[in-house]
Amino acid sequence: MEKIYSIGLLDSGVGGLTVVKEINELLPNERMVYFGDTAKMPYGPRDPEEVKGFALDIIEFLQTQDIKMVIVACNTATAVGLDQYKKEFDIPIIGVINPGAQAAVQKTKNKKVGVIGTEGTVKSKAYEKAIKTIDPKIEVYSQACPLFVLLVENNLLETKEAKEVAHSYLRPLKEKGIDTLILGCTHYPIMSELIQEVMGPEVTLVNSAEATAHLAKAILEEQELIQDQEKDHAHRYFVSGKTNTFNATASKWLNKKIKAYTVLLD
Repeated sequence: MEKIYSIGLLDSGVGGLTVVKEINELLPNERMVYFGDTAKMPYGPRDPEEVKGFALDIIEFLQTQDIKMVIVACNTATAVGLDQYKKEFDIPIIGVINPGAQAAVQKTKNKKVGVIGTEGTVKSKAYEKAIKTIDPKIEVYSQACPLFVLLVENNLLETKEAKEVAHSYLRPLKEKGIDTLILGCTHYPIMSELIQEVMGPEVTLVNSAEATAHLAKAILEEQELIQDQEKDHAHRYFVSGKTNTFNATASKWLNKKIKAYTVLLD
């Protein structure tokens, strides 16, 4: 029987499930193995070297799961160490920043792009650098939104407090007159309705998860690693903390019952 290799994905929690959802739609025959580092989330405020170490440990674990590609489905982990991950492992490894930056450059009309992300992602200026490399004339305005991750992870998006936080974070970007906003954390598409409501219909939201799924497909096709036969694959989900909250949020976001297993990497 032919062995089936999977796409491995990692994030600090549930945010990377936005990439899982996009890959499910774009590459329905692929099997995925997901690791959410829920015991150590959020990554945003942590030291970059610490986050890099977490990611390297997770990729080592994912390699025990017969994977053919790794998607670092976390903006913070991508920003602090993508080049190093690529050097240390002999499989295709992609992040979420360059695909999101390219999509934003294509969509902006007035060359004013906003970026929202964790403290770590914003501090790294990774999106600004990526966008300026493509088009130096684009103005980039960044805003750290650290509480957004906690709102998503704790299933608090329907609360009055969530709206107040969103208005507080996003007001400066509205005042800059941006026409394109990069959701620079994979948690943020889960709250895209609220973000769009605050920003208004004239601002285009860029989901880096969607752009990343298209890049993954292109690489798998180029390297002839695509799974093109129809199979009913059971994806695997692992977390470093308790499973209850992850299972509830994942099941709601992916519209199916999700059961994750706890793995301790320390």
